[in-house]
Amino acid sequence: MEKKTDNHLNENPSFNSSVAVTGFAGGIIWSVIGYIAYFFNFISFGPAIVLMPWALGEWKTGPLGQWIGVVIIGVLSIGLAFLYRLLFAKINKFWPGLLFGGALWLLVFFIMNPLFKGINFIPVLDFNTLVTSFSLYLIYGLFIGYSISFDYYERSRQNEATVQE
Repeated sequence: MEKKTDNHLNENPSFNSSVAVTGFAGGIIWSVIGYIAYFFNFISFGPAIVLMPWALGEWKTGPLGQWIGVVIIGVLSIGLAFLYRLLFAKINKFWPGLLFGGALWLLVFFIMNPLFKGINFIPVLDFNTLVTSFSLYLIYGLFIGYSISFDYYERSRQNEATVQE
């Protein structure tokens, strides 16, 4: 009898679809929460920040732009979820997700900062924006990371139980 390996799990289409759904849901959930934080002035920019380098016009700063930004972040988050799967899926702990979220925050606020005209450099940002955005990125990373790792662990456990029967 052929033993199912981790490689079999990585090529499993249902696991891939689970990763995609987790990524999309995480992007939507946490960008909506970011929009709420923007609405209540906890953060100085909303999800429409992803439109700033590419879209023209003032519409992108209004509600329509914010909701389109939410959807775009959801789609981009699918790719980030697969990146997490590639790097950390086998670690069923919470800390890789926190590290992933923190690394994303550093990437956006330090490296990609010149792309986003609506985000000031770190020393210029107000305290509320720094704390709120960092917290959102950490919780986003935790959500993506732990969801994918837990799913990977559960599927591996089920595969082992199937092989042993």
